[in-house]
Amino acid sequence: MTNALTINDEQKTELIQFLKKNRSADLVTIYLVFIEKKFEIQPVLFPREKTIYRSLDDLIGKLEKQGKLWRETEITIQFGQQNVNEHTKKIYICPFTGKVFGDNTHPNPQDAIYDWVSKCPENKERVGGLPAKRFFVSEDPDVIKNYISERKASVKKVVFSSAITGKLFNSKQAVIDDFKKNYTKPLTMVEVQNQNRYQIDESFLEFIQKHLNEDRIASFVEALSRHKEFEPFLAKWVEIE
Repeated sequence: MTNALTINDEQKTELIQFLKKNRSADLVTIYLVFIEKKFEIQPVLFPREKTIYRSLDDLIGKLEKQGKLWRETEITIQFGQQNVNEHTKKIYICPFTGKVFGDNTHPNPQDAIYDWVSKCPENKERVGGLPAKRFFVSEDPDVIKNYISERKASVKKVVFSSAITGKLFNSKQAVIDDFKKNYTKPLTMVEVQNQNRYQIDESFLEFIQKHLNEDRIASFVEALSRHKEFEPFLAKWVEIE
């Protein structure tokens, strides 16, 4: 035997507000609104699989369990290219900042130094009103050695890739946040019931079938009848003998 259904004040207020905005709503529609509120259901569509789930948490939990949401992967991080190394034979030096270009680490070091000094924020010298393009050049091995800096060793880092897009994210949560924002669509119980384009997840479908039956709807009508605010609507929904 089904326990008597009750409607609390908060649920009553929400139902009345819905009915005021949707005066042509039928009994099944308002019942769906009720169970959505009562059981805190937040249906969500996952368009990629054309499936509707009971909630985002339910969808994410199932995708994680199936390995369809994110994958753990390892990347190698390099810490920049050396401007000067042990094979450099000639260097071009900015006199204002010490910025240096090597003949074997840059494809066009002379063009690069011209461009650099002409835009260098520390270059206050002017020639004919334009920034001076003065720079130093050295082929002295001992001078060159002064500009060789030890390159940091590469490191490996575990990151997470989206199983949907392949994009890399720094954390699992970042993958999930991107998924929520871009690959799901919230629905209402009414929208779920009134559509036929998408399948409904098995466990969610079982829930709907359990609650959407004549006995439970009759129990809902009885609960509504205890509140006089619903009398005008019940008159439309229930045939009075």
